[in-house]
Amino acid sequence: MKSFSLSWRTDNQIRAPEVRVIGQDGKQLGVLKLAEAQSLAKKAGLSLVEIAPKAQPPVAKIVDYSKFRYQEEKKLKDQLKKVKGGEVKEIRFSPFIAENDYNIRLKRIREFLAERNKVRLTVVFTKRQMGSKPFGYNLLDRAVRELGEGVAVDMQPKFLGKHLIMIVSPVVKSKRARENESTSKKIG
Repeated sequence: MKSFSLSWRTDNQIRAPEVRVIGQDGKQLGVLKLAEAQSLAKKAGLSLVEIAPKAQPPVAKIVDYSKFRYQEEKKLKDQLKKVKGGEVKEIRFSPFIAENDYNIRLKRIREFLAERNKVRLTVVFTKRQMGSKPFGYNLLDRAVRELGEGVAVDMQPKFLGKHLIMIVSPVVKSKRARENESTSKKIG
């Protein structure tokens, strides 16, 4: 997992003369002088943590700092887990590929798309095969047709040297569209 560090200004590190204070129970205590807010935190045996430094006046919360930091890091880790995908995977074909090899590669493409990755489909031509460019275009068109509606073509087929390249990505349906689709299948 990627490492990251979160930090907040606490107690004596806060620079603003006044802060909007949120109590330990989550209720707003209003705009207070910094010294007053720090004394409230000390009385409760907790820390004053600046959670919104760019607000006018800055927002500070009275919390147990170690517990607060743990919860914020946990939230960030959960957010990072949900941001899956975005990688570009590559699948290579030859223009005269055997049917079974083609089906295996198509299955692999579906797996990559299910993981929300983009896929670069590359048809590699050798010297003698360069005269058979239409076979490469036909192969990529067939692959897109067989992948169905769940695929968007990000880059149309284009030659780069001896490689015919096309990039496809998954079409992400909204949660409501998926629910409508599943209910229509049950009814029909």
